[in-house]
Amino acid sequence: MAIITISRELAALGDETAHELSSQLSYRFVDRSALEDRIKSFGVEGAKLKKYDERKPTFWASLSQDRDDYLHFLKTAILTEASEGSCVFIGRGASVILRNVPGVFSVFLVAPPEIRIERVKSYFHCDERRARQIIEQSDHDREGFHRYFFDVKWKDAGNYHLALNTGHLHPEVCSELIKYMRDRTITDEAEAQNTLRIQDLTLGQQIKHHILYEKEVPIHFLEAQVSGAKATLYGVASSQSLVEAAVAAARETVPGSDILPEIQVVQEYTVMP
Repeated sequence: MAIITISRELAALGDETAHELSSQLSYRFVDRSALEDRIKSFGVEGAKLKKYDERKPTFWASLSQDRDDYLHFLKTAILTEASEGSCVFIGRGASVILRNVPGVFSVFLVAPPEIRIERVKSYFHCDERRARQIIEQSDHDREGFHRYFFDVKWKDAGNYHLALNTGHLHPEVCSELIKYMRDRTITDEAEAQNTLRIQDLTLGQQIKHHILYEKEVPIHFLEAQVSGAKATLYGVASSQSLVEAAVAAARETVPGSDILPEIQVVQEYTVMP
């Protein structure tokens, strides 16, 4: 199994290239709509998604529990999609969530400002002034989203395996270049490791979800790291009984696995609502 993530500037042919690539490789195409449908299937309201979708939250939204919920469900949705087989992700922080996973190839698409302006004018049927405003707002939102949720610089080419200037490249050519580099970067061994690593990451999210959202055990900063038949829980709790409740919930998710609690107990620990 292999996964390709595509991050892009507005008007850099991101969606067109992702569609072409998924068609050439016979990979599933996972876009905003697919991820939103997946997140909504978890019971999350669509209105909450719009507050955070590829944009930096407002001041008040950043203080809301909805922010943490959004990131949890976004990560769960991406890992669930990835666990179902080879696919092409477009945006939504997939390149960051899946970084360091074997068998994942990340791409960043850019285009010269003047070409982006002409494309936006065509897309939105607007003048140059309005096109510039649309581009500036999009860049601001996407940069803020990545910096706020993942603490990464969205436009830093060092965060990707390949960066392409699509100014004078057709999506079919971009797709061929990405496919060529993927074939020479992702080995059969990496694809096999990808399947196992995605399984572990997905199971870790399932454990976290069961503890926090189904059993409602208040473990702050909870993370569940799974490696084969062992799951390690990290976080902060206000009592030992809560640690024991989290361990019991984890055992319900992965019966027979070794559960190692590395949760710190800090009495009278509180966080902002």
